Amino acid sequence: MAGEPEQPAPAPHLISVVVPVYAGELTLPMLLKEILVLTQEFSTSAGHLAKIVEVVLVHDHGPDDSARVIRELAAEHPVVRPVWLSRNYGQHAATLAGMASAGGEWIVTLDEDGQHDPADIPALLDRAMEQQAGVVYARPVNGRQHGWFRNAASSASKRLVDLLVAEGNVRAYHSYRLMLGEVGRGVAAYAGVGVYLDVALGWVAGTAATCPVTLRAEGTRPSGYRLSTLLSHFWRLVLTSGTRLLRLVAVLGAVLALLGLAFAVFLVLNKLFGGAIQPGWTSVMVVVLVGTGAMMLTLGIMAEYLGVAVDMAMGKPLYLISADPLAGPLGRPPAGRRR
Repeated sequence: MAGEPEQPAPAPHLISVVVPVYAGELTLPMLLKEILVLTQEFSTSAGHLAKIVEVVLVHDHGPDDSARVIRELAAEHPVVRPVWLSRNYGQHAATLAGMASAGGEWIVTLDEDGQHDPADIPALLDRAMEQQAGVVYARPVNGRQHGWFRNAASSASKRLVDLLVAEGNVRAYHSYRLMLGEVGRGVAAYAGVGVYLDVALGWVAGTAATCPVTLRAEGTRPSGYRLSTLLSHFWRLVLTSGTRLLRLVAVLGAVLALLGLAFAVFLVLNKLFGGAIQPGWTSVMVVVLVGTGAMMLTLGIMAEYLGVAVDMAMGKPLYLISADPLAGPLGRPPAGRRR
């Protein structure tokens, strides 16, 4: 209607991109080149305006010369913000450190190896706005780009945790994710040591959405995950997915107790009615081994939970952000001999 004031154009969504860097010497420059395209204001398919306002590169003390590459990229591009950790803490801790340092309305986390295409960020944002979701996970349509054994083991372990332990959708978890900035910063501030990042997000963000994406090849560099690392990763997911595992242990103890009671009743009735029980070393050893194994399993699981609690009580930090080593005392050159 004539005479009515024009409505102001909606402000663009401001996005921070967090990249944990372990071995990104060869892949970081190309990844940043793709991200820089989105630092200019763009419009998503659904018409939402957005732009990337910072790229947080978290140096996690990998085996290559990633530190030099991070310094060079930060010197060349003002949008790049380096975050230096005091030592290697692992991908989840490095990601949380980057989330704590990010200032955008939205935070996107993606890997350094080029497998995640930054061009999918607008689609993630559209899905978040469409479903009013505080967290959106990438859902690969072409499967994970690993060996068949690792893919099968990952899928099976997530299904197992989803079925027995977790109360959320573990199978949706992915390292390529978009979240509200306040959610990401809140999780980074309150998550304790050993907490699985996506479990912590589920505590505060509610139901997460997913968005289909196509993964790219990782390149020629070897994966930084060894079998021991993957097993530790899986066990941390189990321990931080809730206390349902302890309830399962209690159920196991109750089942064994009932079986023992039933066996005792059987022995008594058999004796009363004149039955004879043939002594057998094998059956005794089976009972002993099963009972002992169940007790050791129960004690082991309880000890793992207790260990997590002890680490938190002792104040063990999840990560420690430090200055660039070259800018501090460790990078100071010798003054030379005085005459």
